[in-house]
Amino acid sequence: MIAIGLTGKYCAGKTAVCDYLRSKSFEYRSLSDELRKILEKDGVPPTRENMIRKGNELREKSGNSFLAKLVAEGMQRDRNYIVDSLRNPEEIRELQRDQNFHLWSIEATEKSRFERILRRKREGDPKTLEDFRAFEARESASSNASGQQLDACAKMAEHAIENNGTLAELFEKIDSLLLQTPVDLRRPSWDEYFMNIAKEVAMRSNCVKRKVAAVIVRDKRIVSTGYNGTPRGVKNCNEGGCPRCNSFAKGGTQLDECLCSHAEENAIVQAAYHGIAINGGTIYTTYSPCLTCSKMIINAGLKKVVFNLDYPLGEKALKMLQEAGVETGKIIV
Repeated sequence: MIAIGLTGKYCAGKTAVCDYLRSKSFEYRSLSDELRKILEKDGVPPTRENMIRKGNELREKSGNSFLAKLVAEGMQRDRNYIVDSLRNPEEIRELQRDQNFHLWSIEATEKSRFERILRRKREGDPKTLEDFRAFEARESASSNASGQQLDACAKMAEHAIENNGTLAELFEKIDSLLLQTPVDLRRPSWDEYFMNIAKEVAMRSNCVKRKVAAVIVRDKRIVSTGYNGTPRGVKNCNEGGCPRCNSFAKGGTQLDECLCSHAEENAIVQAAYHGIAINGGTIYTTYSPCLTCSKMIINAGLKKVVFNLDYPLGEKALKMLQEAGVETGKIIV
C-alpha cells in the first residue's frame, strides 16, 4: 500500500496530479468529497464558501482531524490511494498514523495560479488579482486552529513539487517521486493468512451463541472448511433449531442437549464426505478445540492445531493433543 496526500494552494495543480495518479490505478479520496456528502445531507449547496464554512465548523465541533478520520476509515491495505484537499495540520497528522502515508505539496507561483483560475472560468472564482489574493489569505493561515492552514501544511510535506511548466514536466516529476516512495510489502505469515480466512468462514455460522470456524490445510492449500451450526437438513440454530443455544444456556452446561456441530467436527466430516485426505494436515480454528473435537483431530491424523482464542473448556483437550503428538500453537490476529 502507498497513500499519497496532497496539499497546495488554489490552482497549484493538485487536480492534475490526482488525475494522473488515478490513471496509474491509485484510488481517489478527498476530504472535500466528505464535506460535499455532509452538505448534501443538510440540503446546502456545495459552494466553495459553504464548504470552507462547514469544514471549519466541523473541525471546531468534532476535532481538526474529523474529515481525515472519515477518509482513513475507508482505506484498505490492498490498494494505493491519492488523498486530496488536506488543509489543516491535524488532518495530516491523522493520516500520518499510517507509515505508508506520504505528503506532497504542489506549488506554483501566484502568477501561474491566477492565470489558471482565469482560464478555467469557473463560477464563483475570483476575477481580479486583488480578490484572488484576499481569497488565498483566508486559506493560507488563520488565527483559528480549526481553520484552513495551507502554509503550515506545506511545511509538513516530504516533497515540494514545483508546477510552473507543462503537464509533461509535472508528470515526469511525479514518476520520479513514485520510484522513490517505499511500498508496503508486508505479507501475513501462513498462520496469519489461514487464520484470517478462518475468521471470515466463521461469519457463515448460524449459531446464536458463538461463531466458530475451522480451516484444514495441506501443503499450504485449503482442503476443507467448517463452521459451527446445526447439521445438514436440520433447522438453523438462528431460526430456533437448537433449543440449548436459543435459551442462551450458561456456558459449559447442557452440552448434551446442544444440536450444533462444532467447526472442527464439520471441517473433518466435510473432508470425509467429499473423499478428501486430511492426514498430516494442519487445522486452523478460531477457538481451541473441545475434548470431542480433539479426539477427532487425533484420529483423523491431523498433525498440527493452530487456534486464535482459548475455548473455555479446552485445557484438558490441549493436553491430550500434545500427549498424542499433535503440535499446538496460538496466534492472535
